[in-house]
Amino acid sequence: MKNLILCCGLLISSITVAQSSIKGIVQGGNNFLPYANVILKKSNNAVVTDSEGNYLFENLAAGKYEVVATFTGFQPEKQTITIADSTITTLNFQLRENNTLDEVVITGTLKPVSRLESPVPVEVYKPAFFKKNPTSNIFEALQNVNGVRPQLNCNVCNTGDIHINGLEGPYTLVLIDGMPIVSGLSTVYGLSGIPNSLLERIEIVKGPASSLYGSEAVGGLINIITKNPTNAPVFSADSFITDWGELNVDLGFKGNVGKAATVLTGVNYFNYSNPIDNNNDNFTDVTLQDRISVFQKWNFNRKSQKQLSLAGRFFYEDRWGGELEWNKGFRGGDEVYGESIYTKRWELLGAYELPTVEKMLFSFSYTDHDQNSVYGDTPYLAQQRIGFGQLTWDKKINKHDLLFGTALRYQYYDDNTTATVTEDVNWIPSLFVQDEIAFNDNHKILLGARYDYNSNHGNIFTPRFAYKYKINDNNILRFNTGTGFRIVNLFTEEHAALTGSRDVVVLEDLKPERSINANINYLKKFYTNNGNFIGLETTAWYTRFSNSIIPDYDTNPNQIIYKNLDGHAVTKGISTNLDFVFNNGLKMILGATYMDVSKTEEGVTTRQILTEKFSATWAISYRINKLFLDVDYTGNVYGPMRLPLLGDLDPRSEYSPTWSIQNIQFTFNKFKNIEIYGGVKNLLNWTPNKSNPFIIARANDPFDKNVQFDANGNAQATADNPYALTFDPSYVYGPNQGIRSFFGLRYTLQ
Repeated sequence: MKNLILCCGLLISSITVAQSSIKGIVQGGNNFLPYANVILKKSNNAVVTDSEGNYLFENLAAGKYEVVATFTGFQPEKQTITIADSTITTLNFQLRENNTLDEVVITGTLKPVSRLESPVPVEVYKPAFFKKNPTSNIFEALQNVNGVRPQLNCNVCNTGDIHINGLEGPYTLVLIDGMPIVSGLSTVYGLSGIPNSLLERIEIVKGPASSLYGSEAVGGLINIITKNPTNAPVFSADSFITDWGELNVDLGFKGNVGKAATVLTGVNYFNYSNPIDNNNDNFTDVTLQDRISVFQKWNFNRKSQKQLSLAGRFFYEDRWGGELEWNKGFRGGDEVYGESIYTKRWELLGAYELPTVEKMLFSFSYTDHDQNSVYGDTPYLAQQRIGFGQLTWDKKINKHDLLFGTALRYQYYDDNTTATVTEDVNWIPSLFVQDEIAFNDNHKILLGARYDYNSNHGNIFTPRFAYKYKINDNNILRFNTGTGFRIVNLFTEEHAALTGSRDVVVLEDLKPERSINANINYLKKFYTNNGNFIGLETTAWYTRFSNSIIPDYDTNPNQIIYKNLDGHAVTKGISTNLDFVFNNGLKMILGATYMDVSKTEEGVTTRQILTEKFSATWAISYRINKLFLDVDYTGNVYGPMRLPLLGDLDPRSEYSPTWSIQNIQFTFNKFKNIEIYGGVKNLLNWTPNKSNPFIIARANDPFDKNVQFDANGNAQATADNPYALTFDPSYVYGPNQGIRSFFGLRYTLQ
């Protein structure tokens, strides 16, 4: 018996000695990749790299192994290795950045799916894309996305919205982590102050998405997805200054609360306090701002491994623009003109996966927005509260990938204007269903429908259909069609009336806008023999609107007239994106869009205001490894747009010229965890005033004290006012800020 035990011991000992190991480092570019996944194929063995990118497999038997390393934002890499007995073998990985075609996306179908497998085309933009041209807010950051244009709506207060394929901001739904918390008032003010340090990626869907997201997702949607606290750096900092005196600071912190939760905190601070008037109209070229935003996100660790997260943000901003001698002592008076806006905003959002066998997720959000503004001597005091709750059930049955959902939206709005006589309160319950059917690896269709009930507008039904044909791994064709709707939220447009002398006229009880859309998308990937990559994606679309609510600036220059269009409006066009990734360190992202946006009423078709026929964007990057230097050249170009004039005598151009904003940046990344960057924005020093006698009408008389009117309220031509104008800062199509240099520093501690 003793001999048997001894033999067994010697056998176990020999087996233990014969065990081997595989170790190595996972890198991406010049950086180690923490928390990357390293997997032994055809086994259940997987590990995660440490903060320095190291991994280790132990107690392996001798033999041949396939090892795969993956990391979000990078292409997976697979290597095959043969190991002998009692050895420690080193196997390192150098991952290449993903070209964004294979990202996991959720916005198109409310489910995580490979972008290539999604029947709905979704564009994905990672933080690396926005770092090529650093900005202080998401609004400005989108200027280099093809088909997406940040539109300034006022020369004085510099507020704006996001246009997708030529459609006004109210047609675009902006989500944060899938929750519709940026809407109404915040389409004008809420896109600032989202800390860039918390940005994981931005997903963009162009075209109606009302069958999943309801009202406002008529022209498209933008989903701002924040980082998972588990994968975020322990600390990050990014700060830059410009020679105009702008200062932006982004900070991110991560910590563990025992074993119960991981918490991520982000802080953004922006300050600009240097009045500049380069166009000599005695008005600030850029609004002065003092802004702080604090965002915190919690991920709770549940024994079931099911999702539980909670996030909140507080935002406060004090901004003003106007005559250079304005100060807060003139706020609300008629001596010196200024537009002063105090914005205070709370946001709360979360997700809870129910403890059930079925995959059921409850998501919710709540926002409270308080605004205290004055435009000259006109006060605008507004409050908005939006609550949203949604329950989804994700169920797979054979070839059917089903999603059932119900949602409830609460909207409260009140202001001191004549457009809001009483408080506006709305409850909007919704039901939706989606079925994604995979006939085989090549053919997939998606069927969807949504029912909403609005207390003001009754029943609203929105269907959806999508088809994806995977020709092969490198060629994908998609067709999408569906309807959209937008309930009436007049206060999001009325901002234009508050900043000038135009009166708002609502001619009728406004009905919800409806749209029907069809688009076809083709994606092509090319791989050359030497490892270079080219990605091509082209989309053609056609959208027809009924009951359109288009502000009418033309009928009476002293009014903004709102009514449902007695006819229809159309946006159609074609858009192409090209991605190039070369082995020599050169990368290019090129985009171009051609579109036609028009309205037809009483048989007459006219081009809609502030819509360009063509646009293009580019981001060209080159890495000089020997110098540890990255060079980024970014820019955009826009074709002429029809602009809002104040009458036949207005000397300003009816159409804008073709214009372009171009930037260059140099980033030095030799030091571990540190990036030093600097460059020049608006290299061409382009500003709108260069092709016009003036931009702001009657800037010398902003309270219209010296304007003479006839019995119908129309301005009259006089010696002091030869063009019969009133004060109006809404003639705006591009930023007034000229050339400027910037310098910044990034630090990341994994």
